[in-house]
Amino acid sequence: MELTTDSWVLWQWGIVRINATMVFTWGVMALLTAVSWGVTRRLSSGIEIGRGQVVLEVIVTSIRRQIEEVAPGQADRLLPFIGTLFLFIATSNVLLVVPLYRPPTGSLSTTSALAFAVFVAVPYFGIAHLGVGRYLSQYAQPSVLMLPFNILGELSRTLALSVRLFGNIMSGTLIGAVLLSLAPLFFPVLLQALGLLTGLIQAYVFAVLTLIYLASATRVRGEKQAKQA
Repeated sequence: MELTTDSWVLWQWGIVRINATMVFTWGVMALLTAVSWGVTRRLSSGIEIGRGQVVLEVIVTSIRRQIEEVAPGQADRLLPFIGTLFLFIATSNVLLVVPLYRPPTGSLSTTSALAFAVFVAVPYFGIAHLGVGRYLSQYAQPSVLMLPFNILGELSRTLALSVRLFGNIMSGTLIGAVLLSLAPLFFPVLLQALGLLTGLIQAYVFAVLTLIYLASATRVRGEKQAKQA
């Protein structure tokens, strides 16, 4: 049994290859782009608005409220990144109900890329908010002896993000395949409902953990401003 779709090579020329994981990822990206374009091209500020705009406003408002609770005053800065991560992971997982589709989040290469994006985003937002010196000084807190441990912590949590998402999605897919092979007439509907719930939960967990890391990267300045106030 193949664990991921990375081994499904659809086209290859020399060392360049396109596998099913890449195709499914591009498909999710294209779907999100098309839906976003379709919904946002007719936005209205009047009394009557379309159903698509209502759904969009609910999603954006919910994500924004969550960001504001964890990182007050930073919703405008963090919303595009956190929202993109959540929508991509959630859509990738929810599409599992489509026949022959395999979620790209069930591939370690995809989850590693997402975790690497978070790894880069943390110092990016931290430096933009605090400045280089103040941000880097956090790695030497509460003592310079903690420097290697804090750096190791940055690397380990990136690895944890990648493996957690990959393991949960991949294991759910495999368990579903096994149960369907044992009782194909009994489990399909139940497994699809469970898969949708699990996929949304994993997207939420990944987004919230990322939000916590970003909020933590900017906490020094916030604490200083609070003391001055």
